[in-house]
Amino acid sequence: MAAASTSPVEAEHATGVLTIDLDAIKSNWRKLEKTGVPAECAAAVKADAYGCGINPVVRALTDTGCKTFFVATLDEARTARAAAPEATLYLLNGLLQNSGDALAAIHCRPVIGDLNELAEWDVFCRRTGWKGGAAIHVDTGMNRLGLSPIDAHSLAPRIATGDHGITLVMSHLACAEKLNHPLNARQLATFREVAHAFSGVPASLANSSGAFLGASFQFDLMRPGAALYGVNPTPEADNPMLPVVDLKARIVQVRTVERGDSVGYGATWTARRPTRIAVVAAGYADGYFRAASSNDGTRGAEVIVAGQRCPVAGRISMDLLAVDITDLPPGAARRGHLVTLIGDGITIDELAHHFGTIAYEVLTSLGRRYQRVYKGGGSTL
Repeated sequence: MAAASTSPVEAEHATGVLTIDLDAIKSNWRKLEKTGVPAECAAAVKADAYGCGINPVVRALTDTGCKTFFVATLDEARTARAAAPEATLYLLNGLLQNSGDALAAIHCRPVIGDLNELAEWDVFCRRTGWKGGAAIHVDTGMNRLGLSPIDAHSLAPRIATGDHGITLVMSHLACAEKLNHPLNARQLATFREVAHAFSGVPASLANSSGAFLGASFQFDLMRPGAALYGVNPTPEADNPMLPVVDLKARIVQVRTVERGDSVGYGATWTARRPTRIAVVAAGYADGYFRAASSNDGTRGAEVIVAGQRCPVAGRISMDLLAVDITDLPPGAARRGHLVTLIGDGITIDELAHHFGTIAYEVLTSLGRRYQRVYKGGGSTL
């Protein structure tokens, strides 16, 4: 789980500060909700709300009107339930063996993706009389979790009885961020047939990007995750979401490097002129990936120092990174100053490009050593 929220005074002594804007998360949820009307808009808060903190995020979204949440693990479910006692809660990773009692204790519904799981769940419900419901996950083309469409259709007689205990039928899009990918249409067609067989059961297909594929993908319930936290759900177009996280780290030393001297492990970056270097207290142990390093032939990521973009110099190490601040006015960057790693125009999607990954991984990798500061959220904290 994320580190506890700190006051601005405490943050003054932190080597790194991660600020999470709860009002931006709320605004992003409201935008998604309007995109999908009349479909309900739920929220995926797995992976500690994508690194932003389940407890404050769930409280903020509940305050905004979100009534349904999706998590991945039982521990996440317990945290979400404590934050939202009345919400509908689904466990995406399904029913682990003998976990029925633990789920029932917090009124959490498993997302069942296998007939053996369903059989075990039915035995549990008959034994205990629990009627809290479960979701059925159908694999329509991702080949990860889920019943096959054939197995899903075999449940049609059960659905026809009325007392079936299924509260949601769902699938997951594999390529929703690519507007015209042919798998989108194939998955939609397959899921429509399944949803028809589950007549009367609410259906859910759209993730963050799926919500922007049009009304035909939205069904009864959308399950956005990354878009809530500022990740661009439409990478082929401008980002419609507000940025949520701002990450700053502190300069621990400013030093001069002579022309021809190298900086960092491997001596891969060489100063081409007398160079001023700011050494910043963040590295790959904090989720600032080594892949964003620079060398003599390749420019790496950039950091905002004193309002200006400055390039990373050399390899990023475990706890530190070096930044070339030669072009700043003398004295503009000093020991103790904070520099911006995410924010002020540097987006998580931009950083993901330098990391060679996706923004989801950037968010969920932000380290525990950062002090977290929450802003906004009304009465949720």
